This record gives sequence, C-alpha cells and structure tokens, in this order.
Amino acid sequence: MTLAELLVRLGSFGLGLRWRVECEEKWDLTAELERRSAGDGMDALTLLSLTTPGVQLIDAEACGFAEDVLVVVLTEVDSSFWDVRSVDERVLSALQHHYQGTTAL
Repeated sequence: MTLAELLVRLGSFGLGLRWRVECEEKWDLTAELERRSAGDGMDALTLLSLTTPGVQLIDAEACGFAEDVLVVVLTEVDSSFWDVRSVDERVLSALQHHYQGTTAL
C-alpha cells in the first residue's frame, strides 16, 4: 500500500488537512515533499499529486494538521507496514474495514 492509497482511504477526513512529510530516504521526490512541507504544509491534493502513481516511501512520516493541531500521523516503515495514529477513532475503524489484518496497537 502506498501513501496515496492510504490518503484516499482517509476520505474527507484527510482532504481537509494540511500535510507535512519527513523522509529518511533522500531523493528528488522526498526533497520536494519536504520543501512543500515547510511552513503550514501542503494540502491533501498536492500531496496526492506528488505521491501517485505507485510511489513507495521508506521510513517516511506524514503528519496531518487541522488548524495547527496534529490530528493524524501516517508512518511508513517499509512498503508493507504502516503505523497510523489519529485523534478520530472513525479513521482507524475505516482503515480496519478496508485492510484485513489491521490491528489496533
């Protein structure tokens, strides 16, 4: 699963957020993601446009903010493992519904 796929699954919750991304792996795209993350971050559609189609990030963290309050953190450990933290329990429930084998920590 990619960051873009996960963002799409967040639906309207993720669309209204400002996003900041940090990446351990450094290459052209990650530099662009981090550049656009400066200040108040980027909107979800910009983040989606940069991470589709099929862009895999390793050791990356995308933080979603609503009015400067951190509300969701998506951490990609590798191309097959994600850690998702959210202040909204419905986000986690929706992801568990879409992705079999998803467990709460």
